[in-house]
Amino acid sequence: MASPRRSTDLLPHLVLVLGVAIFAFPIYFAVIGSTWDASTIGRGQMPLFPGPLAAENYWTVWSSGEGTRIRSTPVATLMFNSLVMALVICFGKITISLLSAYAVVFFSFPLRMVFFWMIFVTLMLPVEVRIIPTYEVIVNLGMFDSFAGLTVPLIASATATLLFRQFFLTIPDELVEASKIDGAGPLRFFWDTVLPLSRTNIAALAVILFIYGWNQYLWPLLITKSRSMETIVIGITKMIGTGEVQNDWNLIMATTIFAMLPPVLVVVFMQRWFVKGLVDTEK
Repeated sequence: MASPRRSTDLLPHLVLVLGVAIFAFPIYFAVIGSTWDASTIGRGQMPLFPGPLAAENYWTVWSSGEGTRIRSTPVATLMFNSLVMALVICFGKITISLLSAYAVVFFSFPLRMVFFWMIFVTLMLPVEVRIIPTYEVIVNLGMFDSFAGLTVPLIASATATLLFRQFFLTIPDELVEASKIDGAGPLRFFWDTVLPLSRTNIAALAVILFIYGWNQYLWPLLITKSRSMETIVIGITKMIGTGEVQNDWNLIMATTIFAMLPPVLVVVFMQRWFVKGLVDTEK
């Protein structure tokens, strides 16, 4: 006879399994669809087991991006553009946020809190509100349809600055005094003390910011015009088109699987650091 505790634990596990199944089935469907031909999918006769065209479909979208009904940019180019964008945004946001939070917490200068609140207020402004003036500035600076245009407007983060500031406020004053006694200047204190203490927070934010940069859609759609600068999210959207004609859904699904791989790998390999950065409070 099952114990009462095991009986009460069964329901949460069933709910968890059901949730995972609901979440995972569309991904499984995309994986299976990427192994069949477009006509099989178009007729609605696609089985729920892998087909014989997996290697051909994945190689087609990776190398040429050209199918029966679509002419797309090769996935290799799309993923390279998305990777550059995601990495620059990730490292840029972390670097700028670390330095700005460090200045606000450990330096005393006139209007220090005014500048901090100016940064904080930008959290209340959605991207759509400032996207037109940002677009005009980028065009006037000659950064349209370039990696600089894709990344520079997105490398500042008020959220990351706020999070690092709150973390830096928990650093004991004794560490600051000890560094001064040892003769450490501001840069050495930042490099030898503050940065090592922040590594778990940096890791957690890096995962979030990489995925944020990888999944960008609206800004790359506005700031790029050539196929060689398209990101993979834009590439998938253009492959689907307007829906007025039959699409090569097998190639679209194969491209979608490629698009999911980098974020999934980042989460898998950074999972331990990500969780530790969210829950670790030890200094």
